[in-house]
Amino acid sequence: MNATAPAARRQLHTPEPPVSPFPYNPGSLLSVEHLSLEEVSHLLARATVLENEDPLVRNRILAKRRVALLFYESSTRTRTSFELAAKSLGADTTLVSNLSSSIEKGESLKDTGLTLRALGAEAIILRHNSSGASWLLEESTHLPVLNAGDGMHEHPTQALLDLRTLLAHLLPGTEKVHAKTLAGVTVTIVGDILHSRVARSNMLLLPRLGARVLLCGPTQLLPDLAVNAGPGIAIERNFEAALAQSQGIMMLRIQAERLAGLQIDLEGYKATYQLTGERLRTHAPSALVLHPGPIIRGLELTAGVADGPQSAILEQVRHGVAIRMAVVERALTIEKKGARA
Repeated sequence: MNATAPAARRQLHTPEPPVSPFPYNPGSLLSVEHLSLEEVSHLLARATVLENEDPLVRNRILAKRRVALLFYESSTRTRTSFELAAKSLGADTTLVSNLSSSIEKGESLKDTGLTLRALGAEAIILRHNSSGASWLLEESTHLPVLNAGDGMHEHPTQALLDLRTLLAHLLPGTEKVHAKTLAGVTVTIVGDILHSRVARSNMLLLPRLGARVLLCGPTQLLPDLAVNAGPGIAIERNFEAALAQSQGIMMLRIQAERLAGLQIDLEGYKATYQLTGERLRTHAPSALVLHPGPIIRGLELTAGVADGPQSAILEQVRHGVAIRMAVVERALTIEKKGARA
């Protein structure tokens, strides 16, 4: 914007565009867009420090602080790694699920959040089937809220752990990141991109570090409109062509629970988009294979690929605990200076 713009706006009596109120709490992580690259670097560095810390020392960082895990959707990796991360720092955790609480009786997200705050929760880790749920919870409680996946929207800690996994293989030892850290690196995301919050968070994060992101899948799961998703992002329908360009390959499962009547020819899908050992050897013999889980062996990838030497799937899980320790620590220790009331 040029220097005369503010004066011109006053003459026209047009107000300044409103500043987004989110996040209300500086410890919240609702979107990867809320993190500067400096903050991403800090989280990567803290993840390494915490991962290597003496457990008896680490256990005192958040000793007796209270963290609630509020999960409206089933989860193994995300829920368990967040819980282990918080407990590794010494925090007390409690799990609230939609099947074992007043949620089952119709209690609203807002009232559940306010109840948890009244019970002494100092931070809430939320997974919800509605996009934007973490924003509503943070607005209602003003507690630090960590988005563990909201509908088809975002999954910010997954993108951070995916980044840490990529860096560990492509640029070992790298923690301080900048706009060209991943220059020359192509990451292909394959499968049900339409419904994937993991894909969305990676699409928001990786291009900021210079990576090129290729999206690959059938039109039902990857509409043509996605071609305008943003700079550094492109569609490549030909799976083999995408593989040949890739240093990282992120396979996604078909999310049957979100298809809403959409019919997918699974045999045709496997013939075109399944990652097999032969495809990997022929087109991407040195690429890293990623998957956020849960894996559907024999659908989006074969068992041989999942367990093969190029697979970093279990490494992602391990990196997830370290990243989530850093995120939980940030939630409860970040300076409140400048926070909105």
